[in-house]
Order: sequence, then structure tokens, then C-alpha cells
Amino acid sequence: MTENLGELTITRELPGAPAAAFRAYIDPEQFVRFWGPVGTHVPLDTVTIEPKVGGRYDSTMVVDATGDRFPLKAEITDLRPGEFFAMLVEGTGMRSTLTFTDLGDGRTRVVLHQTDVPAMFRGPEAEAGLNSSFDRLVEHLAARH
Repeated sequence: MTENLGELTITRELPGAPAAAFRAYIDPEQFVRFWGPVGTHVPLDTVTIEPKVGGRYDSTMVVDATGDRFPLKAEITDLRPGEFFAMLVEGTGMRSTLTFTDLGDGRTRVVLHQTDVPAMFRGPEAEAGLNSSFDRLVEHLAARH
């Protein structure tokens, strides 16, 4: 992960084809299985994902130990099914993109790139949380692959 003037980038390798990884992000029932770091969960009834330009990308992460709730409300601004999507997070101006690239041999590279990231969403704790979520995604996709 790199951090430079309010930008964050994480690159990870995932099992399976890009279409499967992409689906995990837009199918609410899959999304709740991996989104958020270990020690959190996302109730299915808080998720609204409308996979189209202008669609909603909303969820609420709940900290298991305390019950603290962290809502995410975003609008999808660009979408190429199986390859790419971008969203703008309400109230922050942060833009987040996910790009899925076929590496062959049943592997996918995913690149998360965020710009205009508020200070509270940067740094070692944010990096650890995002990587924990990616670890959970790898486990989820491996079980389905």
C-alpha cells in the first residue's frame, strides 16, 4: 500500500477469475462475507448495491466487540462489469476504484485505488483494516473456487 497526498493503493492477488471477484463486490450476500476487517461484520439488511452508473453502494460495518456502527454511503460513478468500478463516497469527496485483471491460471489481480482520502481513513490502522478485508475476500473466493 502506498500513501501520498491523500491517496491509497493496495494491490492483491485473488483466486478465481476477475468476474468472480467482481461479483463478490456487487452481490450483497457475498459482500457481507468479507467486507471489513476481522472483528467486524456487515448486516445484510444494511447493504444496498445497485450495479449501474448512478447506483447506490451503501453498507454499515458493525464492530463486534462494541456495536459501534460505521455507515458507508457511496454512488457508483463508473462500471465495466467484471473489470472495473468506481465510486464517490458521500460526505468525504473520496473516490475509490477497483480494477480486476486476469492473471491466467485462475488468478486475478485487484487494485484498490483511493484519491482525496481523508486523514482518518489513511495510515497504518486503515491499511491493516483494508488488508484484513482483502484476506477475508481471498478466503471467501478460495472456498467458492
